[in-house]
Amino acid sequence: MLRAGIVGLPNVGKSTLFNAVVANAKAQAANFPFCTIEPNVGIVAVPDTRLGVLAGISSSAEIIPARVEFVDIAGLVKGASQGEGLGNKFLANIREVDAIVHVVRCFDDDDIIHVSGSVDPVRDIEVINLELTLSDLEQLERRADRVKKQARTSKEAQAELVVLEKLLPALNEGKTARQVVLSEEEELIIKPLGLLTRKPIIYAANVSEDDLANGNDWVEQVRGVASQEEAEVVVVSAQVESELVDLSEEERTDFLAALGVEEGGLQSLIQATYELLGLRTYFTTGPKETRAWTIQAGMLAPQAAGVIHTDFERGFIRAETVAYGDLVSSGSMGAAKEKGLVRSEGKEYVVQEGDVLLFRFNV
Repeated sequence: MLRAGIVGLPNVGKSTLFNAVVANAKAQAANFPFCTIEPNVGIVAVPDTRLGVLAGISSSAEIIPARVEFVDIAGLVKGASQGEGLGNKFLANIREVDAIVHVVRCFDDDDIIHVSGSVDPVRDIEVINLELTLSDLEQLERRADRVKKQARTSKEAQAELVVLEKLLPALNEGKTARQVVLSEEEELIIKPLGLLTRKPIIYAANVSEDDLANGNDWVEQVRGVASQEEAEVVVVSAQVESELVDLSEEERTDFLAALGVEEGGLQSLIQATYELLGLRTYFTTGPKETRAWTIQAGMLAPQAAGVIHTDFERGFIRAETVAYGDLVSSGSMGAAKEKGLVRSEGKEYVVQEGDVLLFRFNV
Protein backbone atom coordinates (compact mmCIF):
# COMPACT_ATOMS: atom_id res chain seq x y z
CA MET A 1 0.00 0.00 0.00
CA LEU A 2 1.23 3.48 -0.88
CA ARG A 3 2.31 5.47 2.20
CA ALA A 4 2.18 9.24 1.92
CA GLY A 5 3.62 11.49 4.60
CA ILE A 6 1.92 14.81 5.34
CA VAL A 7 4.66 17.32 6.18
CA GLY A 8 5.10 21.06 6.61
CA LEU A 9 5.89 23.75 9.15
CA PRO A 10 3.96 23.77 12.44
CA ASN A 11 0.49 25.36 12.32
CA VAL A 12 -0.03 25.12 8.55
CA GLY A 13 -3.03 22.78 8.88
CA LYS A 14 -1.39 19.35 8.60
CA SER A 15 -3.26 17.66 11.42
CA THR A 16 -6.56 19.35 10.52
CA LEU A 17 -6.15 18.07 6.96
CA PHE A 18 -5.14 14.62 8.19
CA ASN A 19 -8.23 14.43 10.41
CA ALA A 20 -10.38 15.30 7.41
CA VAL A 21 -8.57 12.82 5.15
CA VAL A 22 -9.25 9.88 7.40
CA ALA A 23 -12.55 11.29 8.73
CA ASN A 24 -12.32 9.63 12.12
CA ALA A 25 -8.60 10.07 12.76
CA LYS A 26 -7.56 11.01 16.26
CA ALA A 27 -4.68 13.36 15.42
CA GLN A 28 -4.70 16.36 17.71
CA ALA A 29 -5.13 19.62 15.82
CA ALA A 30 -4.13 22.37 18.24
CA ASN A 31 -2.84 25.90 17.90
CA PHE A 32 0.75 25.32 18.98
CA PRO A 33 3.87 23.75 17.43
CA PHE A 34 4.63 20.03 17.88
CA CYS A 35 1.10 19.04 18.87
CA THR A 36 1.70 15.84 16.86
CA ILE A 37 4.62 13.99 18.44
CA GLU A 38 4.09 10.47 17.12
CA PRO A 39 3.09 10.05 13.48
CA ASN A 40 -0.61 9.29 13.18
CA VAL A 41 -1.59 6.82 10.50
CA GLY A 42 -4.85 6.52 8.62
CA ILE A 43 -5.98 4.45 5.63
CA VAL A 44 -8.32 6.09 3.13
CA ALA A 45 -10.18 4.95 0.03
CA VAL A 46 -9.09 6.24 -3.39
CA PRO A 47 -12.14 7.86 -5.04
CA ASP A 48 -13.04 6.06 -8.29
CA THR A 49 -16.44 6.45 -9.94
CA ARG A 50 -15.75 3.41 -12.13
CA LEU A 51 -16.32 1.12 -9.16
CA GLY A 52 -19.98 2.07 -8.82
CA VAL A 53 -20.57 1.61 -12.54
CA LEU A 54 -19.01 -1.87 -12.55
CA ALA A 55 -20.91 -2.82 -9.40
CA GLY A 56 -24.14 -1.85 -11.13
CA ILE A 57 -23.34 -4.03 -14.14
CA SER A 58 -22.45 -7.01 -11.95
CA SER A 59 -25.09 -6.38 -9.24
CA SER A 60 -22.23 -6.60 -6.73
CA ALA A 61 -23.06 -6.90 -3.05
CA GLU A 62 -19.94 -4.98 -2.02
CA ILE A 63 -17.55 -2.35 -3.40
CA ILE A 64 -13.92 -2.37 -2.26
CA PRO A 65 -11.81 0.60 -3.44
CA ALA A 66 -8.03 0.93 -3.61
CA ARG A 67 -6.49 2.47 -0.50
CA VAL A 68 -3.74 4.89 0.46
CA GLU A 69 -2.07 5.16 3.85
CA PHE A 70 -1.52 8.70 5.12
CA VAL A 71 0.96 9.49 7.88
CA ASP A 72 0.67 12.77 9.79
CA ILE A 73 4.25 13.79 10.62
CA ALA A 74 4.89 16.50 13.20
CA GLY A 75 5.90 19.98 12.04
CA LEU A 76 9.45 20.59 10.91
CA VAL A 77 11.26 23.84 11.74
CA LYS A 78 14.43 25.59 10.64
CA GLY A 79 17.36 23.57 11.95
CA ALA A 80 15.50 20.24 11.82
CA SER A 81 18.43 18.60 10.03
CA GLN A 82 20.54 19.49 13.08
CA GLY A 83 17.95 18.10 15.48
CA GLU A 84 15.96 21.27 16.20
CA GLY A 85 12.34 20.68 17.23
CA LEU A 86 12.79 16.90 17.41
CA GLY A 87 13.94 17.18 13.79
CA ASN A 88 15.97 13.98 13.58
CA LYS A 89 13.00 11.90 14.70
CA PHE A 90 10.60 13.57 12.29
CA LEU A 91 13.03 13.31 9.37
CA ALA A 92 13.35 9.58 10.08
CA ASN A 93 9.56 9.31 9.88
CA ILE A 94 9.61 10.93 6.43
CA ARG A 95 12.22 8.43 5.18
CA GLU A 96 9.72 5.63 5.75
CA VAL A 97 7.04 6.99 3.37
CA ASP A 98 6.78 6.58 -0.41
CA ALA A 99 5.57 10.08 -1.24
CA ILE A 100 5.34 13.48 0.42
CA VAL A 101 2.31 15.74 0.71
CA HIS A 102 3.79 19.12 1.64
CA VAL A 103 1.09 21.29 3.21
CA VAL A 104 1.76 24.99 2.62
CA ARG A 105 -0.11 27.71 4.48
CA CYS A 106 -1.89 30.01 2.03
CA PHE A 107 -4.32 31.67 4.43
CA ASP A 108 -4.08 34.47 6.98
CA ASP A 109 -5.58 34.12 10.44
CA ASP A 110 -4.52 36.21 13.43
CA ASP A 111 -5.80 33.49 15.75
CA ILE A 112 -3.42 30.86 14.35
CA ILE A 113 0.21 31.57 15.15
CA HIS A 114 2.73 31.29 12.30
CA VAL A 115 6.12 30.11 13.54
CA SER A 116 7.87 32.70 11.35
CA GLY A 117 5.48 35.51 12.20
CA SER A 118 3.93 35.97 8.76
CA VAL A 119 2.47 34.03 5.82
CA ASP A 120 5.04 33.50 3.07
CA PRO A 121 4.60 30.22 1.13
CA VAL A 122 7.85 30.48 -0.84
CA ARG A 123 9.88 31.04 2.32
CA ASP A 124 8.06 28.22 4.10
CA ILE A 125 8.69 25.80 1.23
CA GLU A 126 12.36 26.79 1.17
CA VAL A 127 12.67 26.14 4.91
CA ILE A 128 11.32 22.61 4.58
CA ASN A 129 13.21 21.81 1.37
CA LEU A 130 16.45 23.14 2.83
CA GLU A 131 16.17 20.93 5.90
CA LEU A 132 15.38 17.88 3.76
CA THR A 133 18.28 18.73 1.42
CA LEU A 134 20.74 19.24 4.29
CA SER A 135 19.72 15.90 5.77
CA ASP A 136 20.21 14.17 2.41
CA LEU A 137 23.53 15.95 1.87
CA GLU A 138 24.89 14.78 5.19
CA GLN A 139 23.80 11.22 4.43
CA LEU A 140 25.32 11.28 0.93
CA GLU A 141 28.63 12.67 2.17
CA ARG A 142 28.91 9.94 4.80
CA ARG A 143 28.00 7.31 2.22
CA ALA A 144 30.48 8.67 -0.33
CA ASP A 145 33.34 8.52 2.20
CA ARG A 146 32.56 4.87 2.86
CA VAL A 147 32.07 3.92 -0.79
CA LYS A 148 35.31 5.59 -1.94
CA LYS A 149 37.28 3.10 0.16
CA GLN A 150 35.25 0.15 -1.16
CA ALA A 151 35.55 1.34 -4.76
CA ARG A 152 39.22 0.34 -4.88
CA THR A 153 38.22 -3.31 -5.06
CA SER A 154 34.46 -3.38 -5.77
CA LYS A 155 32.75 -2.71 -9.11
CA GLU A 156 29.43 -2.29 -7.30
CA ALA A 157 30.95 0.42 -5.13
CA GLN A 158 32.43 2.09 -8.20
CA ALA A 159 28.99 2.20 -9.83
CA GLU A 160 27.44 3.63 -6.67
CA LEU A 161 30.16 6.27 -6.39
CA VAL A 162 29.33 7.51 -9.90
CA VAL A 163 25.71 8.10 -8.81
CA LEU A 164 26.72 9.75 -5.55
CA GLU A 165 29.01 12.11 -7.43
CA LYS A 166 26.06 13.10 -9.64
CA LEU A 167 23.89 13.90 -6.66
CA LEU A 168 26.33 15.66 -4.34
CA PRO A 169 27.08 18.72 -6.54
CA ALA A 170 23.36 19.28 -7.16
CA LEU A 171 22.48 19.19 -3.47
CA ASN A 172 25.42 21.47 -2.65
CA GLU A 173 23.90 23.96 -5.09
CA GLY A 174 20.61 23.84 -3.18
CA LYS A 175 18.79 21.59 -5.65
CA THR A 176 16.75 18.56 -4.62
CA ALA A 177 17.67 15.00 -5.57
CA ARG A 178 14.43 14.92 -7.62
CA GLN A 179 15.99 17.43 -10.02
CA VAL A 180 18.88 15.11 -10.89
CA VAL A 181 18.26 12.87 -13.91
CA LEU A 182 19.21 9.24 -13.22
CA SER A 183 18.88 6.05 -15.25
CA GLU A 184 16.72 3.17 -13.99
CA GLU A 185 19.88 1.32 -12.97
CA GLU A 186 21.19 4.32 -11.06
CA GLU A 187 17.80 4.76 -9.41
CA LEU A 188 17.98 1.21 -8.08
CA ILE A 189 21.49 1.81 -6.74
CA ILE A 190 20.46 4.74 -4.53
CA LYS A 191 16.98 3.49 -3.60
CA PRO A 192 18.16 1.94 -0.29
CA LEU A 193 19.29 5.40 0.86
CA GLY A 194 15.67 6.60 0.99
CA LEU A 195 16.65 10.15 0.05
CA LEU A 196 14.09 12.64 1.32
CA THR A 197 14.37 15.00 -1.64
CA ARG A 198 14.11 12.13 -4.14
CA LYS A 199 10.64 11.21 -2.97
CA PRO A 200 7.76 12.33 -5.22
CA ILE A 201 5.97 15.38 -3.82
CA ILE A 202 2.61 17.11 -4.00
CA TYR A 203 2.17 20.62 -2.65
CA ALA A 204 -1.17 21.02 -0.86
CA ALA A 205 -1.95 24.74 -0.85
CA ASN A 206 -4.12 25.18 2.24
CA VAL A 207 -6.49 28.13 1.77
CA SER A 208 -9.39 29.69 3.63
CA GLU A 209 -12.91 28.76 2.57
CA ASP A 210 -13.27 32.11 0.79
CA ASP A 211 -10.35 31.29 -1.52
CA LEU A 212 -11.21 27.66 -2.23
CA ALA A 213 -12.94 28.37 -5.53
CA ASN A 214 -10.36 30.69 -7.11
CA GLY A 215 -7.22 30.43 -5.02
CA ASN A 216 -5.14 33.51 -4.19
CA ASP A 217 -1.74 35.09 -4.81
CA TRP A 218 -0.12 32.75 -2.31
CA VAL A 219 -1.39 29.73 -4.26
CA GLU A 220 0.17 31.15 -7.43
CA GLN A 221 3.47 31.46 -5.58
CA VAL A 222 3.28 27.79 -4.63
CA ARG A 223 2.55 26.88 -8.25
CA GLY A 224 5.61 28.85 -9.32
CA VAL A 225 7.85 26.84 -6.99
CA ALA A 226 6.21 23.54 -7.96
CA SER A 227 6.67 24.19 -11.68
CA GLN A 228 10.43 24.38 -11.19
CA GLU A 229 10.35 20.92 -9.61
CA GLU A 230 7.71 19.51 -12.00
CA ALA A 231 5.60 18.86 -8.91
CA GLU A 232 1.82 19.01 -8.69
CA VAL A 233 -0.23 21.50 -6.66
CA VAL A 234 -3.64 20.70 -5.19
CA VAL A 235 -5.69 23.49 -3.61
CA VAL A 236 -7.44 22.39 -0.43
CA SER A 237 -9.07 23.98 2.58
CA ALA A 238 -8.36 21.91 5.66
CA GLN A 239 -10.94 23.90 7.60
CA VAL A 240 -13.65 23.26 5.00
CA GLU A 241 -12.79 19.56 4.89
CA SER A 242 -13.00 19.32 8.67
CA GLU A 243 -16.48 20.84 8.54
CA LEU A 244 -17.62 18.50 5.73
CA VAL A 245 -16.85 15.38 7.74
CA ASP A 246 -19.96 15.65 9.91
CA LEU A 247 -22.39 16.71 7.16
CA SER A 248 -24.81 14.55 5.23
CA GLU A 249 -24.31 14.15 1.48
CA GLU A 250 -27.03 16.70 0.74
CA GLU A 251 -25.61 19.17 3.26
CA ARG A 252 -22.12 18.71 1.82
CA THR A 253 -23.37 19.48 -1.69
CA ASP A 254 -25.18 22.62 -0.53
CA PHE A 255 -22.22 23.82 1.53
CA LEU A 256 -19.75 23.38 -1.31
CA ALA A 257 -22.13 24.99 -3.81
CA ALA A 258 -22.30 28.04 -1.55
CA LEU A 259 -18.49 28.22 -1.77
CA GLY A 260 -18.60 27.94 -5.55
CA VAL A 261 -16.98 24.48 -5.81
CA GLU A 262 -18.09 20.91 -6.44
CA GLU A 263 -15.63 19.40 -3.99
CA GLY A 264 -13.26 20.68 -1.33
CA GLY A 265 -10.10 19.42 -2.96
CA LEU A 266 -9.67 16.39 -0.72
CA GLN A 267 -10.68 13.88 -3.40
CA SER A 268 -8.25 15.51 -5.81
CA LEU A 269 -5.49 15.25 -3.20
CA ILE A 270 -6.12 11.56 -2.55
CA GLN A 271 -6.30 10.77 -6.28
CA ALA A 272 -3.17 12.80 -7.05
CA THR A 273 -1.30 11.06 -4.23
CA TYR A 274 -2.31 7.66 -5.60
CA GLU A 275 -1.15 8.56 -9.12
CA LEU A 276 2.08 10.18 -7.95
CA LEU A 277 4.08 6.94 -7.99
CA GLY A 278 2.84 5.77 -11.38
CA LEU A 279 0.36 3.34 -9.88
CA ARG A 280 -2.35 1.71 -11.97
CA THR A 281 -5.75 0.22 -11.18
CA TYR A 282 -7.36 -2.92 -12.51
CA PHE A 283 -10.73 -4.32 -11.46
CA THR A 284 -12.35 -7.61 -10.61
CA THR A 285 -16.13 -7.67 -10.59
CA GLY A 286 -18.92 -10.14 -9.91
CA PRO A 287 -22.05 -10.66 -7.79
CA LYS A 288 -20.05 -10.90 -4.57
CA GLU A 289 -17.91 -7.77 -4.97
CA THR A 290 -16.38 -5.21 -7.31
CA ARG A 291 -12.85 -4.40 -6.27
CA ALA A 292 -10.02 -2.10 -7.32
CA TRP A 293 -6.50 -3.54 -7.21
CA THR A 294 -3.34 -1.44 -7.17
CA ILE A 295 -0.31 -2.37 -9.29
CA GLN A 296 2.81 -0.66 -10.57
CA ALA A 297 2.75 0.55 -14.16
CA GLY A 298 4.18 -2.09 -16.49
CA MET A 299 3.24 -5.12 -14.39
CA LEU A 300 2.62 -8.34 -16.31
CA ALA A 301 -0.58 -10.34 -15.83
CA PRO A 302 0.95 -12.98 -13.49
CA GLN A 303 2.35 -10.25 -11.23
CA ALA A 304 -1.01 -8.48 -11.20
CA ALA A 305 -2.66 -11.78 -10.26
CA GLY A 306 -0.14 -12.13 -7.43
CA VAL A 307 -1.48 -8.93 -5.88
CA ILE A 308 -4.68 -10.87 -5.14
CA HIS A 309 -2.89 -14.00 -3.92
CA THR A 310 0.55 -15.50 -4.46
CA ASP A 311 -1.12 -18.76 -5.57
CA PHE A 312 -2.66 -16.86 -8.49
CA GLU A 313 0.79 -15.85 -9.70
CA ARG A 314 2.39 -19.28 -9.20
CA GLY A 315 -0.39 -21.13 -10.98
CA PHE A 316 -1.22 -18.48 -13.58
CA ILE A 317 -2.65 -19.86 -16.84
CA ARG A 318 -4.27 -16.87 -18.49
CA ALA A 319 -6.27 -13.72 -17.86
CA GLU A 320 -9.64 -12.99 -19.42
CA THR A 321 -9.44 -9.27 -20.07
CA VAL A 322 -11.83 -6.52 -21.13
CA ALA A 323 -11.24 -2.79 -21.05
CA TYR A 324 -13.46 -0.86 -18.65
CA GLY A 325 -14.91 1.31 -21.43
CA ASP A 326 -15.71 -1.71 -23.61
CA LEU A 327 -17.49 -3.47 -20.76
CA VAL A 328 -19.54 -0.40 -19.88
CA SER A 329 -20.55 0.25 -23.49
CA SER A 330 -21.56 -3.41 -23.88
CA GLY A 331 -23.63 -3.41 -20.72
CA SER A 332 -22.60 -6.85 -19.49
CA MET A 333 -19.73 -9.32 -19.62
CA GLY A 334 -21.82 -11.65 -21.77
CA ALA A 335 -22.49 -8.92 -24.33
CA ALA A 336 -18.83 -7.93 -24.36
CA LYS A 337 -17.89 -11.55 -25.11
CA GLU A 338 -20.39 -11.71 -27.98
CA LYS A 339 -18.77 -8.61 -29.49
CA GLY A 340 -15.31 -10.17 -29.20
CA LEU A 341 -14.16 -7.54 -26.71
CA VAL A 342 -13.08 -10.03 -24.04
CA ARG A 343 -9.57 -11.26 -24.77
CA SER A 344 -7.55 -14.18 -23.44
CA GLU A 345 -4.10 -12.90 -22.46
CA GLY A 346 -1.02 -14.87 -21.43
CA LYS A 347 1.99 -14.39 -19.18
CA GLU A 348 3.54 -11.57 -21.24
CA TYR A 349 0.48 -9.32 -21.18
CA VAL A 350 1.10 -5.89 -19.63
CA VAL A 351 -1.97 -4.99 -17.59
CA GLN A 352 -3.49 -1.66 -18.63
CA GLU A 353 -5.19 1.02 -16.54
CA GLY A 354 -8.86 0.13 -16.08
CA ASP A 355 -8.63 -3.48 -17.23
CA VAL A 356 -11.35 -5.73 -15.86
CA LEU A 357 -9.72 -9.12 -15.27
CA LEU A 358 -10.68 -12.69 -14.48
CA PHE A 359 -7.66 -14.91 -13.76
CA ARG A 360 -7.46 -18.61 -14.62
CA PHE A 361 -4.91 -20.54 -12.59
CA ASN A 362 -3.90 -23.97 -11.32
CA VAL A 363 -3.97 -24.55 -7.58
